[in-house]
Amino acid sequence: MGITTLIVLALLLVTAVYTIQIYNNLVRLKHAVARAWSNIDVSLKQRHDELPKLVEVCKQYMAYERETLERVVRARAAVAQARRDLDLRALGAAETDLRAGLGQLFALAENYPDLKANEGFRQLSQRISHLEDTIADRRELYNDSVNLHNVRIEQFPDLVVARFMNARPCDLLEFAQERADVDIKTLFG
Repeated sequence: MGITTLIVLALLLVTAVYTIQIYNNLVRLKHAVARAWSNIDVSLKQRHDELPKLVEVCKQYMAYERETLERVVRARAAVAQARRDLDLRALGAAETDLRAGLGQLFALAENYPDLKANEGFRQLSQRISHLEDTIADRRELYNDSVNLHNVRIEQFPDLVVARFMNARPCDLLEFAQERADVDIKTLFG
């Protein structure tokens, strides 16, 4: 065996090892996105399970606020459907509606002292608020994972391996209300 053959074999070995390393990194990123989504999904399901309890407690006190309660129920159903379909755009829109409905529900609860004093309502509202914070944290982690994944599958030489793997960019999970400007007049008007 000549020196040229050894150099060629060494280059092929280095190329193979480097390609395997890129492949394994892309697989790791793909699974990080899936894991981050799973964490969001768990929190969404937990909140999904708590909302009917909250609506039931509120129904006992808020007989005249049926439209708000129905809005929360409709938005909850839309979130559940988007989760089942893995449609992140629909989920973002449904989450926006649900958060607005919950905000309105909690604001209306201020008009019902007996409801605010109800231990079940207080526990459920605290639990849902905690889940909202958890969802926000997990969504940030998910979007970071998606961003890392999307950047890597577009960078050279990773994109060559990514195309071979048929890797596709993932969608960010965005909620519309966070991008909207806050109207100060409506808050203090």
